[in-house]
Amino acid sequence: MKKIMAVAALLLFMVSMLPVSAFAGGGGNPMLGNWAGVENKTDSFSIHKDKLTGKFTYVDAAGEQEAIKRDAETLVIGSGAEEKVLSLDTMSGSLTVTSSAGTSEFRKAVKFITLNAKNMLFLFAVGLIGGLVSGFIGSGGAFVLTPGMMSLGVDGLTAVASNMCHKFPKALVGAYKRYKYGQVDIKLGAVMGASAVVGVLVGIKIQQYINELWGDAGSNLYVSVAFVVVLVIVGGFVFRDAIKIARTGGVETTSKLALALQKINLPPMMDLTTANVRISMWFTVPVGFATGLLAATIAVGGFIGVPGMIFVVGASSMVASASELVTAFSMGLVGSVQWGMLGLIDIRLVLIILAGSLFGVQVGALGTTYVKDHMIKFVMGTIMLMVAVSRGLAMPTYLGELGWMNIEAGTAKMLDISSFAVMCLALLVGAGIIVGGMVKGMKEEKALNRAGSALRAKV
Repeated sequence: MKKIMAVAALLLFMVSMLPVSAFAGGGGNPMLGNWAGVENKTDSFSIHKDKLTGKFTYVDAAGEQEAIKRDAETLVIGSGAEEKVLSLDTMSGSLTVTSSAGTSEFRKAVKFITLNAKNMLFLFAVGLIGGLVSGFIGSGGAFVLTPGMMSLGVDGLTAVASNMCHKFPKALVGAYKRYKYGQVDIKLGAVMGASAVVGVLVGIKIQQYINELWGDAGSNLYVSVAFVVVLVIVGGFVFRDAIKIARTGGVETTSKLALALQKINLPPMMDLTTANVRISMWFTVPVGFATGLLAATIAVGGFIGVPGMIFVVGASSMVASASELVTAFSMGLVGSVQWGMLGLIDIRLVLIILAGSLFGVQVGALGTTYVKDHMIKFVMGTIMLMVAVSRGLAMPTYLGELGWMNIEAGTAKMLDISSFAVMCLALLVGAGIIVGGMVKGMKEEKALNRAGSALRAKV
C-alpha cells in the first residue's frame, strides 16, 4: 500500500508542476477569458468571442469594444492614438498590452474561491464521503464531489477539472485495495479505460465550446442539467433494479442484454476471468467511450461505467464497481493533464478533497466485503436521486445569470441554500447507509463465527 500511495503522490505532483498559467483559469482559445494586471491588480479586462459571428470583444472599465484579430497571438483594439495591441506569449501565458501610454503585462485572472476554515472543513467532509462512496460503489464519487464544490461557489469547469485531478490517485488506491479482495478484473478495466480516454478528450472539447459560447454561467447550467438528466435516468434504473433484487432474496442475475451479447462471436473475444464472462471487445468500446465522455464533461464516469459493465458486459455489481476504478485511474490521469494545461485545476481543492478521499475510499472498499451485491446498487441509486434534486434546485440561478429567466435575488438565494442543504443530506444519507450496512455485516459475521466456534467446541 505504501508503494501505491507513493506512486499516486508522484503522479499528483507531476500534474501540479504544470505551468503556473495552467492554474490561473481560462480554457479554449488562450486569449479568451479574464485578465488582471501584474503590477496593478485592479487593472483588468476580459476577452470574449461570439461563436456565431467569430468576432472578438474586449471589455474593460470603459466599456465594450470590438477587437480585430491580427494573427493567432495578437489582437488590436481601437485605432490611431487610442490603439491597443494585445500580444500573447504562449510560453509564459502572459499578455502584453501596448498603447500610447506604454506597455503593461497581464495574466489570467484567478477565479478560485476563498478558502476559510468552514469551506475547508466542508471540502474535507465531501472528500471523505466521496471516497467512501467511491470505494463502495466503484464510481469516482464525482456525483457527490462536483456538486459539493459548486455549492461553495466553485464554477462548473473548475469543479469538474479539480474533481478529475483528485480522482486518479484515489482510484489507484481503491483499485489496489479491492484487487487484494479479488474483486478487480484488470483486463476489463484496462480495455474500458482505453476507449474512455478517447471519450475524455472529446468531452473536454465539448466543455470548452460551451464555455466559450456562454461563459461560466453556461458551463454551470450545462453541468447541472447533465447531472439531473443522468442521475434521474441512471439512478432511477439502478434503484429499481436494487429493489427488485432485494425482493427476490438478494440474488443478482445477469441481464438479458448481456446474455444476448455474450452469445455473439465478434473477434476479438475477451475472456474476463474475474468477471467470469466471455464477450467481444467491441461491445465494451461504446460503454468505455461514453464513460470517458461523461467523466470529462461533468466528471462523472462511473454512472455509465459501472451500470455498463453490469448490464452490457454482464459482470456482477461487485466486480463492476471494483474494475471501474481501473478505468477511473486512466481517465483521471489523462483528463488531469488536459484540464491542467487549460488552466482549470484548483490544486488547493484537489489536495483537501484528496486528504479525505484517500481515507474514505479504503473504508468504502472494506465495506464491500460485508454487504450483499444489491446493496451497492441501492446506495448508488439513493444518492444519485438526491443529488439530482440538489442540482435541479440550482438551475434557476444559472438561467437567471444567462438572462434566460427572471428570478429575484431572494428567490435565488433561497434556492441556493436549499440546493446546499439537499447536497449535505445526500452526503449524510449515503455515508449512513454504507456505514450502517458495514456494521450490520460485521455483526452478522461475528455471530456466525461465534456459532461456528460453539459448534466446533461441542464436537
